[in-house]
Amino acid sequence: MKILGIAAPFGHDHAAALLIDGKVVAAAEEERFTRKKHADGQLAVNAVKFCLTQAGLKPDDIDYVAHPWSFEALRARRLEYFLRTILTKPSRAYKKFFRNKRELQGQQKFISETLQAAGFDMSRTKVKWVEHHLAHAASSFYFSGMDEAAVLSIDAGGELVSTLLGYANRKGIFKVKEIIAPDSLGDFYATMTDYLGFERGDGEYKVMGMAPFGESEKVNLRHIIWWDEKRKTYHCNDEYVWVNRSKRFRPEKVYSKKMVQEFGPEREGDGLSEPYIHIAAATQKALEEVTCNLIDTYLKDILQKHGNLCFAGGCALNVAMNRVLLERPYIRNLWVQPAANDSGTALGAAAYVAAQMQDTCEVMQHAYLGPEYSNKQIEEELRKWLFPFSLEKDICAGTAQLLTEDKIVGWFQGRMEWGPRALGNRSILGNPTIRGTADRINAIIKFREKWRPFCPSILKEHAAEILNSTHPAPFMTIAFMANPEWKKRIPEVIHVDGTCRPQVVDKETNPKYYRVIDEFYRRTRVPVVINTSLNRRGEPMICSPADAMLMFKESGLEYLAIGDFLVRKK
Repeated sequence: MKILGIAAPFGHDHAAALLIDGKVVAAAEEERFTRKKHADGQLAVNAVKFCLTQAGLKPDDIDYVAHPWSFEALRARRLEYFLRTILTKPSRAYKKFFRNKRELQGQQKFISETLQAAGFDMSRTKVKWVEHHLAHAASSFYFSGMDEAAVLSIDAGGELVSTLLGYANRKGIFKVKEIIAPDSLGDFYATMTDYLGFERGDGEYKVMGMAPFGESEKVNLRHIIWWDEKRKTYHCNDEYVWVNRSKRFRPEKVYSKKMVQEFGPEREGDGLSEPYIHIAAATQKALEEVTCNLIDTYLKDILQKHGNLCFAGGCALNVAMNRVLLERPYIRNLWVQPAANDSGTALGAAAYVAAQMQDTCEVMQHAYLGPEYSNKQIEEELRKWLFPFSLEKDICAGTAQLLTEDKIVGWFQGRMEWGPRALGNRSILGNPTIRGTADRINAIIKFREKWRPFCPSILKEHAAEILNSTHPAPFMTIAFMANPEWKKRIPEVIHVDGTCRPQVVDKETNPKYYRVIDEFYRRTRVPVVINTSLNRRGEPMICSPADAMLMFKESGLEYLAIGDFLVRKK
């Protein structure tokens, strides 16, 4: 069965993924092709065309197109939403209850325009509609390799649901509890992101990174979001969280005038200061506490049977929270979809339909699912630029030697990663043992805040010693408390709280990247390199050789290992 998933239904993070008989053949985000972060307002046309080209298929070869949105789900919960919002958000309440067919028409238009632009004949195209949070859950469970698991999906909101808790097995995915917006952990975190001076929908991970610098007990947010023990759910205060336009401090922001009156003006600049670091810490703490309460209440009995939790939705990319979850005694195995945000619902919707058609999805061993370029294609691009380059006999050993000499190297190899994390194919690499390396990358290459942490890529054979854990970590989706001995040896990949967000690299899934780290280990006895995404602040991850060369030209990057070529600035 050939199933194409397209997403997302809410105007951002557009993507496409292709499953053939349960195998992920291709998956990519539209932003990588158009170079517009999150592809806001765009269609997933380039992503769809790439998936078809990668598989050697024509539009007529596709059996089903899956889309992660359901009109039936919207209609089923509209009364509950209406009663929840009629007093505080009356305009939204009326729109969802009385004008929901407009939403259906908008989704139909998105599907039709996307597919027609990619060459599909809509009269011969079969479209399957998949409930948004079921698509999230499917994107995690069906690729985890688990026979049964508890499932959790948390984001800003789907049709109306913001949080889904349930379980999954070979018979399907089953709901235990749903929470509807505007009670939304995703909206709460996005609102605080907005207030803290970051771009909502893109800067939430910065709030997570800022949080360890603050003290959560210094700020009280319990009147903004709280756990209701009687009703066994959480609530968001509509006077603070994603407020109506009339209550906003500024029209383009979603936090309220009341928040500014209480906490002071929004944060500005790139530095760390009070009270904002404490607000970030309290925000992170609230997310963790509410999520743990949800799991304790609705999933604990399920988890005590097998210990397996599959997690997706935008909040699943919060690696600090994932560390807290993994520390729960009844969670032994945590599997997070590497593209846990809305782009991942393209894959999840396809997987959900595949399961209905009795296809079994293969375990996701890696996320190298995007475009790749041959040495010939790379050389043709390099000759368009004025930088010297050479064809290397051993690009891995050469790169390792540069890292040993404290050089920073762009690393462009193989198929582009699926999801927001660079996993060793579109990366910037550095030496984690030399203090100041991270600051240099932030200042002259990434052009981002100097307090932002970097991730370690670790050889699999050494991961348990460095992380004090044997839990799998191939996708940078979980943070770990680093071994104290290693904190001193690799300071440039350890955050202020002693944690790191690792990618554990094995020889089978990425032999070329493994060899770079292994060669570095042979020279330094350190089986770790700094790994951050090959892009600059505000840009999508690099996709093509042309993208890489433009970044090389316009940043302080001095070396680029692209295919088997090494490009230099001097």
